[in-house]
Amino acid sequence: MPPVAKKSPTERVHHGDVVIDEYAWLADKDNPDTVSYLEAENAYTEQATAHLADLRETIFQEIKGRTLETDMSVPTRKGGWWYYGRTEEGKQYGIQCRLAAVDETPPEIKPGETLSGEQVILDMNELAGDSPYLSLGVSTVSPDGNLLAYSTDYEGNERFTLCFKDLRTGETLPDEIPGVFYGGTWAADNSTFFYTVTDDAWRPYRVYRHVIGTPADQDVLVYEEADERFWVGVGLTRSQRYLVLSAGSKITSEVRILEADDPQGEFRLVAPRETGVEYGIDHAGDHFVVLHNRNARNFELARAPLDDPGAWTPLIEHREDTRLLGMDAFSDHLVVHFRRDGLTGIRILPYRPGEGYGEPYEIPFTEPLYQVEPGGNPEFETGRVRLGYTSMVTPPTVYDYVLATGELVLLKQRPVLGGYDPADYEQFREWAVAEDGTKVPISIVVKKGTQRPAPTLLYGYGSYESSVDPSFSVARLSLLDRGFVFAIAHVRGGGEMGRQWYEDGKLLRKKNTFTDFVACARHLRKSGWASRIIARGGSAGGLLMGAVLNLAPDEFAGAVAEVPFVDTLNTILDPSLPLTVIEWDEWGNPLEDPEVYAYMKSYSPYENIAERAYPPILATTSLNDTRVLYHEPAKWIARLRATASGGPFLLKTEMGAGHGGRSGRYDAWREESFVLSWIVDVAAGGMTHETIAANASRAGQGDATVAAATSTASE
Repeated sequence: MPPVAKKSPTERVHHGDVVIDEYAWLADKDNPDTVSYLEAENAYTEQATAHLADLRETIFQEIKGRTLETDMSVPTRKGGWWYYGRTEEGKQYGIQCRLAAVDETPPEIKPGETLSGEQVILDMNELAGDSPYLSLGVSTVSPDGNLLAYSTDYEGNERFTLCFKDLRTGETLPDEIPGVFYGGTWAADNSTFFYTVTDDAWRPYRVYRHVIGTPADQDVLVYEEADERFWVGVGLTRSQRYLVLSAGSKITSEVRILEADDPQGEFRLVAPRETGVEYGIDHAGDHFVVLHNRNARNFELARAPLDDPGAWTPLIEHREDTRLLGMDAFSDHLVVHFRRDGLTGIRILPYRPGEGYGEPYEIPFTEPLYQVEPGGNPEFETGRVRLGYTSMVTPPTVYDYVLATGELVLLKQRPVLGGYDPADYEQFREWAVAEDGTKVPISIVVKKGTQRPAPTLLYGYGSYESSVDPSFSVARLSLLDRGFVFAIAHVRGGGEMGRQWYEDGKLLRKKNTFTDFVACARHLRKSGWASRIIARGGSAGGLLMGAVLNLAPDEFAGAVAEVPFVDTLNTILDPSLPLTVIEWDEWGNPLEDPEVYAYMKSYSPYENIAERAYPPILATTSLNDTRVLYHEPAKWIARLRATASGGPFLLKTEMGAGHGGRSGRYDAWREESFVLSWIVDVAAGGMTHETIAANASRAGQGDATVAAATSTASE
């Protein structure tokens, strides 16, 4: 039998509504009963999936066998060096390296080859040591190339310790700053570093200035953001002329700049915050360029004088059919990243100082589905633009676009071993029709010759204007080669079809996200693509999974919910939790607004579990996750077991990781093979209570192990 979480009712009253939460006690991470319960769930999940051990190992070997384990990235020029990363067979993490630069042409370095003069900047394998987890928050070299700033997290809670290394000697400097957030940047003096720290709600709210060689407790507070809806960050323009301090909420931003050669100076405001107006700035030599949405829902690009950065003159005016995503300024051109008709693109604006901008043009690509974005382009003066390209059949590819000739120079395509041929697979774009008549795009990839209808994995996200663009996956081949269809539902709440697409899937229109996903599932079945559909999503996509299972459980043969945001209402009601106040612009504030409270309560997965049959569910989480706390899926699974029928409902908790799961690449492959084997089994109708009982019987232990582990955590 599965673990049974004890019930310890907690009463909550909001806007006259009395709600009982039987599993609120699971939020206490320090309670031994909580840990015992999570360990019992892990034991049960291990037992329930024991029959998949061989399949898991097979899929792991497939992923490993298709991956060139000793490999390297394309070198990127910055200053007098070519920077690149490489991996070595048998090692969990990458190694950061550099090589002295001779010209603009990247050196040809074969995987496994070490060139004379290579300098290892940072070996993450050495940093990790015996730790089961390691994540970097920043890794950036000073403008003169002599010092490295890097930060490490060994728990997965995204609290980093900032360190500095002298690359001339290899010595780690005594400067050490605990409790910092992601990112940070150097000033032009090569000895001043700016970084951010978080408040108790894990909101980056302060920017500090550190001078190499001085104690951390003498670091100077440069900026503090008092508004709890805003977070801060600090960076450097590509020209390295200006430090950029940004404050932003989900819907509003404000930027300050400071000459990088005057790090002790005062940041000056670009334009004061205006509710609903977002903007970003970059330096383009004799002027600034600004990407903003003031009276321009899909954003427009403007230029501004150096002495008056808040005076914006349009360069690329707003278009209803094109969402401008970002811009990169160089000495003689601008690169604009955009989205149109559900696909990304690149636009170039030539520039001649003193003459102005020439006619813009776009770089063409021929596949029906693809994703393209600017790559690493740290040099301000360059005749090339680095691009990253992929599709659902094309492995990640790196190009240099030569501005003078218009030539796309192929630098590298990620090798896929084992005889992979993109011609063996095909990709399609379909359109589902939502309940309100809106057409919702679906991206599909399948191996040629697959008999349809076929088992289908349908992936979705649909929040924060984040887009799930068509891209390649080595691990996905293990499904496609077993006769699966893989599909992405580009539901509202994401950004695939522009800013309005996002706005139509947030706040009091959030339910569009869920009904769009169900419409996509039904379209795939009715159009002959899908037989049994497995749904998959993570984080806010995990909320999507919980919501659609309440809405239409019969549409799905199973669902994978990874670090799922399923206790939505309770979390957004608690401003002491990480990110909650920041999130009110995305979901609404149920504390203050009864309409928001009622609306969120009507779709929050945990609040709406019904006494009906649900398909098999696999929920994964991590004990140290800061973004979606582990207790959300734990409570959700406990209530499913107590209320619903069907299943089985499985919970797997990483006891030493964070939001992204395990950090080492081999560990990540093992986790993915665990999920994929579960998907294959459920699609075949294999994950049943009878299967689990048979596993226990074969193990000769019945439920004894689980029962022992849950003795203090069950009724």
